Amino acid sequence: MQTPVLETVQGYRLLVAERKHLTHLMQAYNEDPESAQSALPWLDTNHDIHRQFRDMLFDIELKFDDNSIHFWVIFSQEDEFVGMVGLGDELQLDRSDYNLGYWVRKSFRRKGIATAAVQRIFEWIESREASTYVEIAVHPRNDAGVATAETICIAWHGDRISEYFGIDVRGRTVPHHLFVVHLPRGEGD
Repeated sequence: MQTPVLETVQGYRLLVAERKHLTHLMQAYNEDPESAQSALPWLDTNHDIHRQFRDMLFDIELKFDDNSIHFWVIFSQEDEFVGMVGLGDELQLDRSDYNLGYWVRKSFRRKGIATAAVQRIFEWIESREASTYVEIAVHPRNDAGVATAETICIAWHGDRISEYFGIDVRGRTVPHHLFVVHLPRGEGD
């Protein structure tokens, strides 16, 4: 199933991530490298960031017609690049279908954009009428990320797994909180 173009109720557009968005990603990364590295722990600062983003976008394009991943770039009504959100395939639990990740530029944070984007993506998942488990892994010191994951879980009847999960971040195992949302809501509860 192809990744659809979506729009939030606030008018933010979720466009399918493509190589043509590389310049936007690099500008956002250069604006705040630390938060980008926190949101995208696979980024290796010892290697060319431009090439890593380019390769990521190339991989996303290769799977455009595949249902294994779905990634979007977020744009404002004024056509400003806001961030990125995606359903990836690096999973911690056997039952999970996707892991959810989101990254919002510094100048757009604290406006509920990530939550609104996830709301629209989860509505799309529910419309497909297939049982789907989505994980959200968040570093414990990422207070904004934890707050967003908790808000998503409240809205979508998700759960926080009680134990920490070790996730490989640039060769180190780092404990993360893990949240799980089962869609459609209420199914299997």
